[in-house]
Amino acid sequence: MEQILIRNLPHGTKAALRARAEQHRRSVEAEVRWILADALTREPVTLVDLVSTDRGVEVEFEPERIGLTARTPEL
Repeated sequence: MEQILIRNLPHGTKAALRARAEQHRRSVEAEVRWILADALTREPVTLVDLVSTDRGVEVEFEPERIGLTARTPEL
């Protein structure tokens, strides 16, 4: 499981997250996970997005996991 640390949140963000988490009967951590997963589902990151960044990004490509197989073209 990966972890992330977010620094320098705008004033009031933590309190708003806490209130929203209570409203949904979740921990603040679970609420943040839900918000991030929901945002990425609505606007998924593509492979092109990952490789076109200016910064070094490690792309873990697992073709078997997403059902891709290698094939040899007929010539």
